Amino acid sequence: MTNGNVIRGTRIGSAPERFDQRVEPAPRRPVVYWCRNDHRVQFQIAAEAQAPATWDCPRCGEPAGPDRDDPPGRSRAEPYKTHLAYVQERRTPEEGEALLAEALAALHHRRRP
Repeated sequence: MTNGNVIRGTRIGSAPERFDQRVEPAPRRPVVYWCRNDHRVQFQIAAEAQAPATWDCPRCGEPAGPDRDDPPGRSRAEPYKTHLAYVQERRTPEEGEALLAEALAALHHRRRP
């Protein structure tokens, strides 16, 4: 006797029960790209979708393009940025000074009885 935790009549990868539940996949077309290292990158894309101009090569990580004789140039690696560098991009020094003054005033207000 089972304890009721068994799923009966199904298995992994089984087909739908009713025939009308089976559907055809969307039409697709193959797209081929080439990187500078002569790696061939092929994948399927929806037939009505526009293919992207470049695609990252899964083997070397370089950008790949549809023209084998003229693949796109090497990608430049962005230098590592610290948190402070990102803050400095968003704020001017005057805004930073104003925020610092506001934070210090709030800190002094909390510490004084």
